[in-house]
Amino acid sequence: MQLDVLCAREFLWLQLLSRTQTREILLMALTQIQIIQSLGEALSWMEKEINWGVPVTELRHLSGRIGELYAALISNGQMATEVNQKGYDVVSENRGRISVKTTAQNTYTGHFSFNPNTLDQVDWIIALKIDTDEMEIQLLLDAKKEEALELMRESKGHYTLPMSKLAPTPDSSKPIKYVNEVQHGEYTVREAETGSFEILKGSESISPVKPTMRKIAKEIGVDLTNINGNTKNTRQLGASVIQALQDIS
Repeated sequence: MQLDVLCAREFLWLQLLSRTQTREILLMALTQIQIIQSLGEALSWMEKEINWGVPVTELRHLSGRIGELYAALISNGQMATEVNQKGYDVVSENRGRISVKTTAQNTYTGHFSFNPNTLDQVDWIIALKIDTDEMEIQLLLDAKKEEALELMRESKGHYTLPMSKLAPTPDSSKPIKYVNEVQHGEYTVREAETGSFEILKGSESISPVKPTMRKIAKEIGVDLTNINGNTKNTRQLGASVIQALQDIS
């Protein structure tokens, strides 16, 4: 019996079961390995669409699916039992019914919107941001509904959660440690211990990094695509550029 084909009556019955019984039934649904595989395939497809020139704004359905799969993964849960399930997207043993909101925009402007008529069916809220440059998923919010409501405001009959309230704040007290640094003409390419890259032109930090990284890569003959034929993200390209410049020197 698959969880995604349970009828409404069976799902209500599932909610009344003990934790042990619930866990046994969840194991008969999508496994964590299957969720990981599906998530990887969805991210790969999004990367292809972006490389083909499709605007991120046209990939909302795919972004939403990626968010739901990621939420199911980190909560050890499963997708909702019905298509367009009202209120929530994932059900988890520990977090209950989870509403998942996902964005792929680069900035922290805008907001997530919630329907007040279905929030009573939600126990937990997860908000995610897809970094389409690195093809990574950033967890912005993972909280009980009551905690998330404190961040929201009412607007035109909906609850809205401003993304600005979820923007990460850099820890200025912790200095950035760099593990690699190479020079190319007027540019300095540095790799932080976190795996991120920075490019300096003189003493000025360049942002965004990727266009200049691509320029340097072309100048030194580094391939812009990976073995699968997809465009390298910033981390992949940065690692290749640093390796090539170290080999040259």
